[in-house]
Amino acid sequence: MSEPTQPASGIDSRYGTEVETETEVPFQHVAIIGMAGRFPGAGDVEGFWRNLVEGVESIRHFDLEELRALGVPEAVLADPAYVRAAARMDAAEEFDPEFFDMTPREAEITDPQHRVLLECAHAAMEDAGYVFDRHPGEVAVYAGVGMNTYLISNLLPREDLLRTLGMHQLLLGNDKCYATSRIGYKLNLRGAAVTIDTACSSGLVSLVLAYRSLISFECDMALAGGAKVNAADLGYPYEPGSINSPDGHCRTFDAAARGTVFGSGAGMVVLKRLEDALRDRDDIRAVIRGAAINNDGSAKVGFTAPSVTRQRDVIRQALAYSETDPGSIGYVEAHGTGTQLGDPVELAALAEAFGPDVPRGSIPIGSLKPNIGHLESAAGIAGLIKAVECLRRGQLPPTLHFERANPALSLEDSPFRVNAALAGWPAGAAPRRACVSSFGLGGTNAHVVLEQAPATRPGSSAAVELLPVSARSATALSANIRRLATHLTQRADQSLGDVVHTLSRGRTHHALRSFVVAADHAEARERLLSHEAVRASGTAPGGPPGVALLIPG
Repeated sequence: MSEPTQPASGIDSRYGTEVETETEVPFQHVAIIGMAGRFPGAGDVEGFWRNLVEGVESIRHFDLEELRALGVPEAVLADPAYVRAAARMDAAEEFDPEFFDMTPREAEITDPQHRVLLECAHAAMEDAGYVFDRHPGEVAVYAGVGMNTYLISNLLPREDLLRTLGMHQLLLGNDKCYATSRIGYKLNLRGAAVTIDTACSSGLVSLVLAYRSLISFECDMALAGGAKVNAADLGYPYEPGSINSPDGHCRTFDAAARGTVFGSGAGMVVLKRLEDALRDRDDIRAVIRGAAINNDGSAKVGFTAPSVTRQRDVIRQALAYSETDPGSIGYVEAHGTGTQLGDPVELAALAEAFGPDVPRGSIPIGSLKPNIGHLESAAGIAGLIKAVECLRRGQLPPTLHFERANPALSLEDSPFRVNAALAGWPAGAAPRRACVSSFGLGGTNAHVVLEQAPATRPGSSAAVELLPVSARSATALSANIRRLATHLTQRADQSLGDVVHTLSRGRTHHALRSFVVAADHAEARERLLSHEAVRASGTAPGGPPGVALLIPG
């Protein structure tokens, strides 16, 4: 396949050096420049990664008294098939309507999946360093949400809402099709706003469609992701032969694997053509080399059954389109539901797609579902965020509960080995590469090929820099100050000048403002944490501030 290229100034890291060069950027390469997420046991991407590295299982197991206090009926608790476990997203019910110019009643009748997706979209744009309502180009959003349990269990039983608001208003807040349109409206995004529904693969399919929208120049930037929020994550009835785990644990690839645990979470990433991201000096987290989606069709044993041949084909298509040698892949983030049928089918498809020339056991494979459960519409985007962090940090988190491989996987005859313990992923002469799979119940499959971000030279910094922070409330201002201090600790590799540029140009400046002046990361962090920034805060006027001329002497 011949590939058109675009010149872009940058640093070529493909030979292990940082030499200023005019690189040829393949047209199908897209940069991931921002990420945000809410997961079981973690309120952001940093906490999510920390839990993965430390091998934390964020599936919560309840005791009987706790469930009684939460209103679970005694008949349910007495059922021996009832599994008292759930992968809950913390603070799913919390939302600041005023921040998004919504009334409390409007927020109350809006599906929490829509709300958390909106929050993640805003956070991801900030993480990318862009003010959403001032970006001159077309920004598209592609995302999926799961089945709405909030409308059924929380809203429809309330006759007062139906009587005072009517069904039309309830549907505006709860119909799936308005999830992305609401993001476009609230964040003033003028590109396509498309809600995707391919069941469990919705999040990664959304990313593939956003990726295609960029490389076809339909937009200049794109948001992609998914959300799933269950209204009552308090356990489930186990049915033999179903996809659910009988004991509330997911044991992907293990001989004892019997099913998965469904959960709540959300994720969103910001994409930009790589040539544009290099030109604009964006903070590139990883590069999408290529992606593909397909459907199983009917050549399988049943509607909900997976297909070896079609999973194989979508992986082959993504590898071929990205012009990637399977032997160069250093990690695979699998769909990995931990079911007796799904795991063997997935490994067989991967083995056929990668082919016989890749050395046996040379490629580590893992899945995050034992950590956080199956997030359904958000599962694929959560797996992608994990893979991006693996590429960026050079580490492979352990696959929880893996002790002995399921014999049906035939791992010994495949290119793969389960990554059972935390492992380093050292840099080599070539950039790290990873693959991510997501397969939807019913047959829509997605596969993405990722590459480590190219090295870039930090921007210059002045002798001293002014770091501005703002918020709409004193509580939020304090939280933003602490968040900035944490960022300076975690990203000491960034130049202070780049941080200041983002704070100045890539943030919405709210009425309550603050700042510190510092010469380096350590001084800035010390002043932020010593509350000097808080003491400097004040409320800005509603309009543009006045200008005063000070003439010393």
